[in-house]
Amino acid sequence: MSTMNQRLDGPRRLSLPFSVNLKTREIIAAYIFLAPFLIFFSIFFVRAAISSVSISFHDWRLLRPSTPYVGLDNYIDLFDDDIWWASVQHTVYFAVMTVTGTTILGLAAALAVTRPVRGQGFYRVLLYIPQLMSVGAIGLIWNWLLSGQFGVINYLLSFFGVRPINWLGDPNLVLPALSLATIWWTFGFPMLIFIAGLQGIPEHLYEAAKIDGANGRQAFWYITLPLLRPTILFVTVTGVIGHFQVFGQPYIITGGGGPGRASWTVIIYLYQNAWVGFRMGYGAAVAVTIALIMAIITAFQFFVISRRVEY
Repeated sequence: MSTMNQRLDGPRRLSLPFSVNLKTREIIAAYIFLAPFLIFFSIFFVRAAISSVSISFHDWRLLRPSTPYVGLDNYIDLFDDDIWWASVQHTVYFAVMTVTGTTILGLAAALAVTRPVRGQGFYRVLLYIPQLMSVGAIGLIWNWLLSGQFGVINYLLSFFGVRPINWLGDPNLVLPALSLATIWWTFGFPMLIFIAGLQGIPEHLYEAAKIDGANGRQAFWYITLPLLRPTILFVTVTGVIGHFQVFGQPYIITGGGGPGRASWTVIIYLYQNAWVGFRMGYGAAVAVTIALIMAIITAFQFFVISRRVEY
């Protein structure tokens, strides 16, 4: 009789020994789904970061078994190194140029491919294709394009009476040239993000602005751009983090960061000390310092841009 009553009443819910509200259940479910990633992240990232901080306080050299504790000596040597500060200056200069270029070009491309034109999908794929190429292929292509002797860019400029320019041999031009190559290579990702942001803007806002007599430029400045500020924040933050760690382009295109050390970035500096000089403790101090610099820059971006973000 009790079994029949249970069937009539329907299946019973599992009773817990303690009461859990709906919000707590959702949080528990979210952490259960996130658990595999959190375990992976803790083992391969958090543990590695803690080990790097520990190594930075030791004179750990790859070919020497002993690792004496040196305290802050690695950081003191780093801040006293003029090559380090030059590398920081080069990296900041490169990152500012590249992030500005990819943001502007990505937004312009997104505005162009979101218009109702024939072949819209084809143009999106065509503009995104460079993003799929490897840094090695990009390095070889732009090494050929920027060559001072037989480069395609100098050949095209010759039709306008411009003499050959030594793009990769001039210390004043090598970073802008590398930034140009990187902008062409990486603007596809910001373009996709901006397309998603543009599609999230309600169409009735443009219709109301058009009724009020606003032209296309006014609609862009007073509707599109303010509502894209969260997207711009995401693009610039991820762009600075990514381009601040640039290594492949200067190393491949210039042959190691030349001319001289004119295109040395902080990651090339880290590579030269840790993997060429085998100074792993000093290299760990460089890595920790780079992470702190990127954290400060990211916090500054959130402070400046997010104050005026409209959701």
